[in-house]
Amino acid sequence: MIIIFTGNGKGKTTAALGQAIRALGQEKKVLIIQFIKNISSGEHKFFSSFLFPLSSFRIIKGGKGFVGILGDKLPFSEHKKAAQKILKLAAQKINPPAGGKKYDLIVLDEINVAVNLKLLSAKKVLDILKNFPKDKDIILTGRSAPKSFIKIADLVTEMKEVKHPFKKGVRAKKGIEF
Repeated sequence: MIIIFTGNGKGKTTAALGQAIRALGQEKKVLIIQFIKNISSGEHKFFSSFLFPLSSFRIIKGGKGFVGILGDKLPFSEHKKAAQKILKLAAQKINPPAGGKKYDLIVLDEINVAVNLKLLSAKKVLDILKNFPKDKDIILTGRSAPKSFIKIADLVTEMKEVKHPFKKGVRAKKGIEF
C-alpha cells in the first residue's frame, strides 16, 4: 500500500512514526529514510536508544538539512546531490536484489518536500513507486504532495493547520517539533 501524509499542518512525520511503531509491534521490518532532515531529532534519539534487532529497524538521515531556511548556507547543488544519493539508496531498499534485506514498511520522510524543492524529479520517484512489491507498504510524507503521487496512492491524509504557535513568534519546541 502507498500511504501519503501531506498538508500544511503539523503531524505528517509524527503520523508516519506512529505507523512505524505499530509495524514494529507486529514484528515487521521498518526502514525510515529522511530526505531533508539531518538534525538529531527526538525520533532519531528514541529509535537509537532501543535495542531493536538490526534486521527489524533502521533510520537513515540522508538530507543536508532544511533548504534555504534556518541559517542554511549550503549550495543548492549539495542538497540536490544528497537527495539524489538517498533516492538511489531508497530504490535499492524498496526493490532489493535477490538476497538483499527486505523491509515490510518503508517511510520516505519529507520526500514530497524534496520533489517540490526540485531536489528530486517526481518522475524518478514515481518510477520507483510503480514497481515496488505490492505486499510491502510505503509512506511518503511532506507538504504539497505532487498530484501524480496522490493519484497512485492507496491512502492519503491531509493535515490542515488551524492554529500554530509559530505565527505568534514561538520557536520550534524540543519534543514537539523535533
